[in-house]
Amino acid sequence: MAGLKRLATAAALALVAAAPALAQDDGPELIFKKTTVWRMLSPNAKLATYGIDDPGVDGIACHFTVPEIGGWAGWAGFAEERSETSIACRQIGPIVFKAKFQQGDEIYRQRRSLFFKKFHIVRGCDPKRNVLVYLSYTDKLIQGSPQNSTSTVPLMPWGNLPPPKCADFLEQ
Repeated sequence: MAGLKRLATAAALALVAAAPALAQDDGPELIFKKTTVWRMLSPNAKLATYGIDDPGVDGIACHFTVPEIGGWAGWAGFAEERSETSIACRQIGPIVFKAKFQQGDEIYRQRRSLFFKKFHIVRGCDPKRNVLVYLSYTDKLIQGSPQNSTSTVPLMPWGNLPPPKCADFLEQ
């Protein structure tokens, strides 16, 4: 009987802890999902592609793809998602920096497992080339992941507006 109580308590705690992992973080818009592994009796494994606007720089949009583990453990949020990521960012309008930023400032974060793994998108500036650099990666509390993807956005004129210099908005 005591073992059954402990199991019920552990299950309840796991569901409470899973709630934030199951909730969608603010920001990205799901563009589409593509099934990569079909499963007859449980949810399929998929690749999910999202779009997000850079919250600190108007005129920049990024699209990223992350895998979603299938099966019942993936559906319930208990499976640790894979570390592979891909990202592509582009200028989609006139560039307007909202504030100064530091190299490697985080623009987006998403939980990828119940406790330990997070997906990040960070921004930097290559002042010599006047290019914004976006890096997507996953991390773990105990051990990081070498899986990552990089995208660059050269700052170009838009209409009659000259491009701003990203170096002017870097915090020193």
